[in-house]
Amino acid sequence: MKSRWMPGYSALQLIVVLVVLLLLFAVSSLLSPYFATPYNMTIIARSLAFIGLVTLGQAMLMLLGELDISLGAMGGLCGVAAGMLMMDLGVNPFVAMGLAVVLGALLGLLNGFLITALNLHSLVLTIAMAGVYKGVNLVLTKGVAITNIPESTQFLGRGEVGPFPTPFVIMIGLLVVIAVVAHRTPFGRYVFAIGDNAAAARMIGVKVNLIKLLVFVIAGALAALAGTLMVARLGTAQPSIGDTWVLPSIAAAVIGGVATTGGIGSPVGAILGAGIVGVIEDITVLYGISPYWQGVISGVIVVMAISFDSVSRRYLFSSR
Repeated sequence: MKSRWMPGYSALQLIVVLVVLLLLFAVSSLLSPYFATPYNMTIIARSLAFIGLVTLGQAMLMLLGELDISLGAMGGLCGVAAGMLMMDLGVNPFVAMGLAVVLGALLGLLNGFLITALNLHSLVLTIAMAGVYKGVNLVLTKGVAITNIPESTQFLGRGEVGPFPTPFVIMIGLLVVIAVVAHRTPFGRYVFAIGDNAAAARMIGVKVNLIKLLVFVIAGALAALAGTLMVARLGTAQPSIGDTWVLPSIAAAVIGGVATTGGIGSPVGAILGAGIVGVIEDITVLYGISPYWQGVISGVIVVMAISFDSVSRRYLFSSR
């Protein structure tokens, strides 16, 4: 059953993901009396915003049949760049954050150019680029945080718009824009067509490499935005920003119904998947589970999500 409003995505998939999120929310509320409190909901929403922004970019890439393992390192480097522009060069804080987002778009463009021009596999290339971006980050900072970030930026990371954290509102706004672009514009249809069959898309005149470049640019800009908002939240530009973003972003997208092979999925489903990952991580914290186990949990979630994706496409959606 295809969704009328989300071509390329099954309405049943979206309903299933939403039901799972609601059930997980209900179970978590029973497991801990602190889970459903307004304070904890704010924490979840604020944390979801950063992973959500990266997940949006990762989901768009996965719709193409691509992956970018460097998005976390990219976001961290751009956050550090914003901090250095503010503190070392005296650039207006908001201009510095804007320039950092532009830097992220350029780094995404670099990734996309190397992949398309040299016909490289995105997974292999971006693993290498993650090491490059992280290395540059450490060279610039020598592993030391940039402190005393101007308080004028803190509203973007710590503030609230009504009952909702500012980063969450920004993420939701961008989700709406990206969902409309993905499902209601020719550009979005080209993305799905390339993910479904790049050779066939090229034969009907789709500029495959150009579309790929643009999606890598979008993903890079979103990762950079997440990095700069995290700087605003912390009040410091930590070299470790983004270190834990990649696995959850992939898990969230797959849990949300984005196929690892491309052509199937939705940004909306990906964000619902990010919500599932966020709730699981939150309940582990409330239960006092060591943070060292969170990497293990993220890895297990990724394996389970990819396995379910493979099985479901093989048996449930074979008629597609």
